[in-house]
Amino acid sequence: MNLIVAVDSEWGIGCRDRLLISIRADLRNFARLTKGKTVIYGSRTLETFPNKEPLKGRRNIILSRKPDYKVENAEIARSVDEALALLSDEAPSDVFVIGGGSIYGQFLPYCDCCYITKIDKSFEKDTFFKNIDEDDTFRLVYRSSLRFSDSETDDLGGVGYFFTKYRRISHETDKKGE
Repeated sequence: MNLIVAVDSEWGIGCRDRLLISIRADLRNFARLTKGKTVIYGSRTLETFPNKEPLKGRRNIILSRKPDYKVENAEIARSVDEALALLSDEAPSDVFVIGGGSIYGQFLPYCDCCYITKIDKSFEKDTFFKNIDEDDTFRLVYRSSLRFSDSETDDLGGVGYFFTKYRRISHETDKKGE
C-alpha cells in the first residue's frame, strides 16, 4: 500500500481542516500517481474536496464511524479492518492513503511506500504527519531537484519544495532475498 502527503518543514500537513499551501505541480503529481487507483481517506478529508465529492477516476474508500454515513460514488468503511477487507482483491501498489492525519496514522503500518512532497517552509498547523526521517523502518529512495512554487498558479510564489519517495526497509530486504 502507498501513502501520499505534502508536509511543511516541521512535518505539518494541515490547519483547521485545510491544506497548508496549494501548489499546482504537487496537485498534478498527486493526480498522476493516484489516477485509476484506489484512494483511502477520512470523511473530514472529503469535506475539503471540490463540491465535497469523491475523486473522479479512482475507487474511493472513505472511513467514517457514523453508522448512517453514505456518499454517492464511494465505499464506506467503519474501521481499518473493514477498509482492508474491501482491498482484499486489490494489488497493494494500486492503493493510496491520502489523509487526513488520523487516517495516515492508522494506515502507515500497512504502507510500503510513502510519496512525500516536502515544502521548505513552516506554516501555522494543527495536524502533523510522522517524521519518517527519524523512523528506521523507512528509507529515502528518491528526492527530486528543488523546485519553487509560482505566484501565478499557487497560493504563494517562491516557496521551495521537492518530491520524495520512501520505501519500507523490511520489504526491500525481502525482495533482495528473492
